[in-house]
Amino acid sequence: METNLIIYNTLTRKKESFKPQHPPLVGMYVCGPTVYSDVHLGNCRTFISFDLVYRYLLHLGYQVRYVRNITDAGHLEGDRDEGDDKFAKKAKLEKLEPMEIVQKYTVGFHDVMRLFNTIPPSIEPTATGHISEQIEMIKQIMNYGFAYEINGSVYFDVEKYSKTSNYTILTNRQLDDLLVNTRELSGQDEKKGRLDFALWIKAKTEHIMRWPSPWSVGFPGWHIECSAMSSKYLGDSFDIHGGGMDLAATHHTNEIAQSEACNHKQPAKYWMHTNMLTVNGTRMSKSAGNGFLPMELFTGDHPLLKKGYSPMTVRFFMLQAHYRSTLDFSNEALDASDKGYKRLMNAIGLIDKLKPSTKSDLDIHSIRARCYAAMNDDFNSPILIAELFEIVRIINSVYDSKMHATEADLVVIKKLIQDFIFDVLGLKEEEHQANDMGKVVDWIIQLRTEAKANHDYATSDKIRIGLQSLGIQLKDTKEETTWSKIN
Repeated sequence: METNLIIYNTLTRKKESFKPQHPPLVGMYVCGPTVYSDVHLGNCRTFISFDLVYRYLLHLGYQVRYVRNITDAGHLEGDRDEGDDKFAKKAKLEKLEPMEIVQKYTVGFHDVMRLFNTIPPSIEPTATGHISEQIEMIKQIMNYGFAYEINGSVYFDVEKYSKTSNYTILTNRQLDDLLVNTRELSGQDEKKGRLDFALWIKAKTEHIMRWPSPWSVGFPGWHIECSAMSSKYLGDSFDIHGGGMDLAATHHTNEIAQSEACNHKQPAKYWMHTNMLTVNGTRMSKSAGNGFLPMELFTGDHPLLKKGYSPMTVRFFMLQAHYRSTLDFSNEALDASDKGYKRLMNAIGLIDKLKPSTKSDLDIHSIRARCYAAMNDDFNSPILIAELFEIVRIINSVYDSKMHATEADLVVIKKLIQDFIFDVLGLKEEEHQANDMGKVVDWIIQLRTEAKANHDYATSDKIRIGLQSLGIQLKDTKEETTWSKIN
């Protein structure tokens, strides 16, 4: 398939033309949530960003096999294979079985993703559902000499791997610097090297989630699950691997190493990473007390929020920043997004009320070309949104008879809105906006029409002025009275 899509590749640190390995099929793997707690907004931004990528690839006509995993085993508190198991710890706190914790937070994650109008992935595998695949991959890595077993646990030998391969290819960091900045091994640590990471961990007596393996009864390390599941569903080498930028230095670096050690090839051609969230210029985190859960943002039930914001307003807010840019949350920025989103939806509501003309003042095809140019430039959603607001300006001007559009122009405008606002950006009109408000305003307009028919112009004017004070503007024509929200 011919396309001029350009993607910034973290692996090469430059923009590259996107050429799928097996067109029209595109293989995309995104690291999903670790389901031991409520999904946080950093996760939401990542998944909304890759929903945009997924939607645009589908719009271009590609067949996309989108795999997003669920981590439900093997995640310890520290990236250095230390600390308590996060699932077991949460299960003890809530007095539940670990898999009850998994189910509870997986359902919660799906509920939030549904509110944000994300398309479900093609496949959503779990770590616990692929223990055998992980064991087989570990065996293969050991057969090639890049892993070793000690006391029932298996570790990846980073320094041995680094003699023949570039362990830091994704981050471009120096291996010597990593060794200097990594703590010395204590007498209690059984690893050979300071950078070595666990592929399989022997379970302690109190560890609940455990499986038999050739080395011990235990559980897989965090990183091996993604390599095992991506290769199972997308092959040893596929097109796009994505996740948050916080995963690049450890999780994705180790993923590349173990995949190459097993399959002798780079697992993904294009690596994409979303940037972090900040709040009033400070990095968002639970410890700083400035982290929002999605539901807190929707309800406004948080000390840093002055009100709640709808899921579509938040999605629109996130898409107004490029996925590789830092996104800063503030009440002012969210208020601006709320107004912008409503202005967008208001213009869409006017389309069917536009009257075509025999002449045109528009160059709508150039706007269409610029919309594609924006998305083809590494999924540049903020530039796309700027172009869509030019369409909003045109719709309002045509509605107010300040510009003229032919029937053909209106067909193109409707197609652009469907393609880019609904299909690509994944926005939708909130149900209460589309139904409740419209029904109420239409009913009030009917009362005003009856008042005018009875020559009760005082009541008619009172209704018009009252609606205007509430942000609803009426427009009378010979055929009907229409309304729009005041921007």
